[in-house]
Amino acid sequence: MQLTFLGTGSAMPTGTRFQTGLLLEAADDTVLLDCGSGVLHGLARTDVGYEGVDTLVLTHHHLDHVSDLLVLLKARWLAGETEMTIAGPEGTEQLVRESLAVHDYMQGRIEFTFHEFEANAEYTLHDFSVQTFETRHSMPCLAYRFGHPSTEQELVFSGDSEAFEELIEFADGASVLVHDCSFPDSVDVSNHPTPSQLGTALANVDATIDEVYLTHLYPHTEGRQEEMLDSLATHYDGSVTIAADGQIVKMEQ
Repeated sequence: MQLTFLGTGSAMPTGTRFQTGLLLEAADDTVLLDCGSGVLHGLARTDVGYEGVDTLVLTHHHLDHVSDLLVLLKARWLAGETEMTIAGPEGTEQLVRESLAVHDYMQGRIEFTFHEFEANAEYTLHDFSVQTFETRHSMPCLAYRFGHPSTEQELVFSGDSEAFEELIEFADGASVLVHDCSFPDSVDVSNHPTPSQLGTALANVDATIDEVYLTHLYPHTEGRQEEMLDSLATHYDGSVTIAADGQIVKMEQ
């Protein structure tokens, strides 16, 4: 299984990070997780390309996670790709259809398959197994756990969320946990965690997680990333990395 960070930024651009997007590949299956601004460019830099992504899974519907959705659909249509599977929390189909409705020339161009996921449930997309978990955010948001029969490794993506112990328990046994860590400790914030909050949640749960990657970074984190890692490490002694756009993580069996 291979993970590519297409975008590790947030709703406020830094100039160096696209908004949220992850590309997950296993055997012949490929899934795009979230599709914020710039993710289409990130996809174009991969071997898969936007032409090779016909399945999108959304964690939630905030703009910085969906803003490249329509341009992805148009780019795929122009490339001759006219089918798209889109999954996400309740309201995902309405979001897509109503967003497309204002563009007359796009009507009827794409044949959609929609899946609306409930929290704390299990699904299948292609050969991926998908487990869902409700996060703590300002709108309904799902964390996901992905597995695949080609590997014993699993990926957990927190989506946007405060840090809390039940979410860490959801990630127990995963090879990689990609977790929101939007701000340094000096920022008083809700709906997202600081390093000390995430470190505390990780330390309080006896979970086995091989690697933790921090993402969804606001401009407030610029120049303070070592400080953030140090703060997290005062609570949690596992392997933690701040993710970067274009970074590839190979989850070896």
